[in-house]
Amino acid sequence: MCRTLALAISKQLVHTWMKTFKHLYDTLTSFPNLLAAYERARKGKRSRDAVARFDWHLERNLIGLQERLRGRTYRPGRYRSFYVYEPKRRLVSAAPFIDRVVHHALCRVIEPIFEPRFIYDSYACRTGKGTHRAVRRFCRFMGQNQYVFKTDIWRYFPSIDHAILQDILNRRLVDDNVRWLIATILSSGNGILAHEYIMQWFPGDDLFAVSRPRGLPIGNLTSQFFGNVYLHELDAFIKHDLRCRHYIRYCDDFAIFSPSKHMLHDIRQEIERFLERLRLRLHPQKTLIQPVAVGTEFLGYRIYPTHIRISKANVKRFVRRMRHHQMQYQQGQLSVRELGRAVQ
Repeated sequence: MCRTLALAISKQLVHTWMKTFKHLYDTLTSFPNLLAAYERARKGKRSRDAVARFDWHLERNLIGLQERLRGRTYRPGRYRSFYVYEPKRRLVSAAPFIDRVVHHALCRVIEPIFEPRFIYDSYACRTGKGTHRAVRRFCRFMGQNQYVFKTDIWRYFPSIDHAILQDILNRRLVDDNVRWLIATILSSGNGILAHEYIMQWFPGDDLFAVSRPRGLPIGNLTSQFFGNVYLHELDAFIKHDLRCRHYIRYCDDFAIFSPSKHMLHDIRQEIERFLERLRLRLHPQKTLIQPVAVGTEFLGYRIYPTHIRISKANVKRFVRRMRHHQMQYQQGQLSVRELGRAVQ
């Protein structure tokens, strides 16, 4: 339950990360860290040509990458973009393999700095979390309340503002070299989702707001992590300022539970005002406040206080996927073992 919303929201983002970190770049660019990053980046992809070529001269490639990072001459390559249609149409952008090594090297160093500050009920792209745990937690909160406010962020990844994200990161990361690398990675994806974004105007905007760098490529490890850091500002506001106990988030999909429908309407207004400072908006067609008894869609399930159903869309996707795997098996494109793994 949330306390009565009486005080005005601060004009600044409310959450501060407190302790700062510097002298990280030597660790980030050390050979052991780059080697470990390479191992993570190639996991499950060893048969691909780009990985095999990198592996052929592994030591030379890693030393060369280390020199470019330390000399600030590193420049990301071009993304390979393609559409996926499950569970919905999305533009996925794959970075060159060497850039994925850099992404892993960066996240190995900075993720442990931010991870302990994340709230317990943030479940996307975090060790020990995931969709199943999120659904179980959702069920628990549903059983303790009468109403739910369920929503997601409108076009989240195309909307992430680079300047705001860097300000959030820089509160803790005071190492200039790490800041440079983050800025380099962000600029490499600037505009890649521009066609997915419809210009939104926020209080105080001028004509230059159109040209603000924004958007994170879907498919990058760094995008997943940065996305969590960005919305941790919202998490902290909801948990610490609004004092909402029963709040859960998976990526940009989140829900708040309460015994009071009126209170949830007040909370929605406060959240909408706060999101303006992150240059984000709630999805108008996916925002609802309703009794928990009618059932709520969350992460591919329709969840009721007494039971869970797989959504019709998920059933249709599963049938299509199985037919596709069956065709691949019949054409000799999948072995029995590979078919078994695909079904699992």
